[in-house]
Amino acid sequence: MIKRIKVKLDTVEGMLYFWQATKDREKVGEAYLNNMADYPEMSYIYDTEFTRESVRMVLSAISNREIFHSESKKERKYWNNNMWMMEDLGYTDMMVTPLKVLNLDSIIDKLNNSGCKTKYEELEVIFIPGHQDEYQIKDNSLIINFFRVKPDLYDETKITIGDIPILQYIEEKLLELLKQ
Repeated sequence: MIKRIKVKLDTVEGMLYFWQATKDREKVGEAYLNNMADYPEMSYIYDTEFTRESVRMVLSAISNREIFHSESKKERKYWNNNMWMMEDLGYTDMMVTPLKVLNLDSIIDKLNNSGCKTKYEELEVIFIPGHQDEYQIKDNSLIINFFRVKPDLYDETKITIGDIPILQYIEEKLLELLKQ
C-alpha cells in the first residue's frame, strides 16, 4: 500500500542557479558543473551516448560561451534545452513554481484503489533536466524530463506534460509503474 509520493526537484533547483548565473554572465566553476553531473538523479539519463562527462562538457561550453559541437544527438539536445531555459527565465520560473508546490496526495487513494498490488510504500516523482525521453520508470521512481513541463502562458494554474494536465499525467505514469 502506497503511503507517500515524494516529489524531488534537487537537480532542477541546482540548474536554476546555473541558468541564472550564466544568463547574468557570471562564470560557473567546474566544481559546480561536476557537482551537477554527479547528482544521483542525473544517472537516470546516462548511457553509452550520454554520460556525466556529457553534462559537464555541455554546461561548461554554455558557461564559457563557446560554440558547442558534438556528434551525439543527445548532447546537442541537452545543449539546446539548457540554452532554451536561459532565453526567458520568467518562463523557466513558470515551469518550476508549480512543481515546488505540487501536492500528489490526491493520487495516493486512486493508486491504492486501482487494483494494482505493490511492494512500495513510497513512490518518487523526480524531475530532472533531461535530453530526449519524456519520462522513465525505474523501481519506485517516475523520472520526468523537466524540459517537457509546459505552463500555460495565460493561466499559471494550468501545467501540462505532453498536452495532458500534470496531475493526470503523473497518475497515468504511476499506474504504469505499479503495473510493472
